[in-house]
Amino acid sequence: MSQPPASVHQPLAERLRPRTLAQVVGQQQILGPGMPLRLAFESGRPHSCILWGPPGVGKTTIARLMADAFDAQFIAISAVLGGVKDIREAVERAEAARSGLLQQGTIVFVDEVHRFNKNQQDAFLPHVESGLFTFIGATTENPSFEVNSALLSRATVYVLEPLSMEDLKQIVALAQSQQALPAIENEAVERLVAYADGDARRLLNTLETLAMAAAQQQWPQLSDARVLQVLGQQLRRYDKGGEQFYDTISALHKSVRGSDPDAALYWLVRMLDGGAEPRYLARRLVRMASEDIGLADPRALRLALDAAEVYERLGSPEGELALAECVLYLAVAPKSNAVYRAYNAARALVKQDASRPVPLHLRNAPTTLMKTLDYGRGYRYAHDEDNGFAAGERYLPDGMAAPGFYQPVRRGLEIKIADKLDQLRARNAAAVADAAEGKPPQEAHGEGG
Repeated sequence: MSQPPASVHQPLAERLRPRTLAQVVGQQQILGPGMPLRLAFESGRPHSCILWGPPGVGKTTIARLMADAFDAQFIAISAVLGGVKDIREAVERAEAARSGLLQQGTIVFVDEVHRFNKNQQDAFLPHVESGLFTFIGATTENPSFEVNSALLSRATVYVLEPLSMEDLKQIVALAQSQQALPAIENEAVERLVAYADGDARRLLNTLETLAMAAAQQQWPQLSDARVLQVLGQQLRRYDKGGEQFYDTISALHKSVRGSDPDAALYWLVRMLDGGAEPRYLARRLVRMASEDIGLADPRALRLALDAAEVYERLGSPEGELALAECVLYLAVAPKSNAVYRAYNAARALVKQDASRPVPLHLRNAPTTLMKTLDYGRGYRYAHDEDNGFAAGERYLPDGMAAPGFYQPVRRGLEIKIADKLDQLRARNAAAVADAAEGKPPQEAHGEGG
């Protein structure tokens, strides 16, 4: 066999990295025509920003392209490995570039910026404000919680999304067009893009492994069987039997909803064994606790959040036991989708209804003018009334009938909640009847008063 070209020693992800904005796959919600980041490129004026999204969706690529577009010096800092010394060096290089013959601007790119502590993040502020350099941070975590508010207020946040199946197939086709790998059967491509789960880097690294195996074995084509042969440990759980990633998470969710602890645990372990991201599973468990259990057992949501926190502290495999404990608890807990239905019903009403004004007696009255306009007049302070309930008081907009969004089921804690609501509605009805007959409201005599 002939010697491979020297370029094969460069990782496939780097060889296929886009050199122009037009070559970027996906992220059309920010890079498409008329979209915010595309407009920033076209304006010719860079601005500080934070790119928030999961791994392998193009954060580093976009930052590099921004430096190219503005002919700026590009300085990359890893918040995992770097520190104040790296920030200081970046400042010195930016000052040198600005004062040099070219008077070149600088873009400082900080990968995993959420890993920097407050003091390290604050070190960028004076230089961002002075315009010494443009700051671009990349993070997989919610910047609202992980990035200092001072730095966040000086940077536009762009949300990047996982690449779609079609986006990933486009990357596979691009790799083939560059002769980076042999032909691949359609069935194998489907398996690979499902495994990549929106992550282009994972896909490209997998393709590189397959290309090396194909070269060693002299395979003219990559079949589904050969993909399984090379990557079976990672891929075997999402095979062609219809048990793809989203089918499997659907089975897990429905097993929990159906109160089958064995089935729920089985599907959880299947996903973990197949390489599913445990943090994704933790998020889905939190969703199940809210959607399918709700107030029938409010402890379920707390347990789901605790399981997610335990996994963050312990990682795999130890932290996975907390996820298993949570799945079993959710499966055996009493079920109610009353909160889920109430929320959706409220959203639907608000979306199609007019913006009804807040009734005067519910409005805040911090000024004398507002008080003279009757803001807050007649409001009854519930704590001062019988059993802490102002019977007959209205809290909905004037003229709006009670929509009845929340209808608790007769399971778990919602049995008691339903009984309590029935009692309060009966007291409201009696108070309204008394008011219709001209009787004054019951005198206030709160508990213990």
